[in-house]
Amino acid sequence: MKKVIHFSDVHVGFGDLSDRFEIVLDNLIFTKEPASDYVVVVTGDLVEDATGPANYPRARAHTERLRQVGFDVLTVPGNHDYGTGDIGSRQFVDLYKQTFFGAADVTYPKLDVLDGAAFLGLDSMAEELNWYDRLFAQGELGDAQLVRLDALLRGPAVAACRYRVVYLHHHPFDPWPLHELKDSAALGEVLIGCGNVDALLYGHNHQGKKRNGKWGIPRCYDAGSTTRKRGSAGYHRVIDLSRDPRWDYDADFHGNY
Repeated sequence: MKKVIHFSDVHVGFGDLSDRFEIVLDNLIFTKEPASDYVVVVTGDLVEDATGPANYPRARAHTERLRQVGFDVLTVPGNHDYGTGDIGSRQFVDLYKQTFFGAADVTYPKLDVLDGAAFLGLDSMAEELNWYDRLFAQGELGDAQLVRLDALLRGPAVAACRYRVVYLHHHPFDPWPLHELKDSAALGEVLIGCGNVDALLYGHNHQGKKRNGKWGIPRCYDAGSTTRKRGSAGYHRVIDLSRDPRWDYDADFHGNY
């Protein structure tokens, strides 16, 4: 069974964070061999500002570097990936998919089955790009995406897997004004109702807190900011779904910035 390495809120394009991420990747690649034993999950905000023309290509170079040495890499968009962080735009939806998935026709939840584990990636900006609510840093999955999530979790492809990981950008717990996931309660209803999720991974708040046991899910992890943006917490958790969550650990790939 592949182990999971959880990153979030890299913010390529802010200060020296692209260089910091390069150091993180240097340490990851050096210490985690063979790379094929790991899945790297990035829960949004790969870039600081999608309107900066160099940021998508720089972030893509980082994720491709991981793929080239053998890591599986999964990503979902955050509020900064679709705009400035406070103002979003639909023009980045297909561009994000094309850049990081290689195709614009990807739908969410994005299901990947890797080594007997189902990974379901959500777009928590799906309903935050309308003219009336595209400001600020809130998230909303929307009814249609939640219906699809419920169907996938109950469907045969996911049922056949030993483990199930749901990942998204916006923090489903600990809401902050104008930063919360608006339909967190509805997401909770789906996950509780299905009752078969082994890990819930997210970011956005840059706190790095665990909320294990929420909604009956043994692992609920906020990764913080992988590059410690503005001095915030940043955890590089290595997760072995086949073991008790107490065996999960922070690998601390920060090194010397």
